[in-house]
Amino acid sequence: MTYVDIVTALAVLQYLVFGLKVGAARERYGVRAPAVTGHEIFERRFRVQQNTLEQLIVLLPGLYLFSRYLDPRWAAAIGVLYLLGRELYSAAYVRDPAKRGPGFGLSFLAVTVLVLGGLAGALHTLI
Repeated sequence: MTYVDIVTALAVLQYLVFGLKVGAARERYGVRAPAVTGHEIFERRFRVQQNTLEQLIVLLPGLYLFSRYLDPRWAAAIGVLYLLGRELYSAAYVRDPAKRGPGFGLSFLAVTVLVLGGLAGALHTLI
């Protein structure tokens, strides 16, 4: 479980870093709170943060379910793929939102595998 805990902490820290980048873009481009629209780069940073929050809600239970019912080391490894996907997504989205697909796909695939694997493992214990 230690590896899963490390990946969990890294995922939350990654989200916090994305939040700091939103704050920096807000300052740099003069987008005053509570506005969430303004300069295009600010909006891209904001969307990266929001999409990552949406993915975190699914990642965390999936990570722990997969870890509990299948294998914590595999859960952590798949979680690392999620982290890499989020980094690719962030970099691509800020440069050109149309090219965000591979990073999104990698992180979405990782989350899906974790949730479905955790569910399958839980169901298997009932049989």
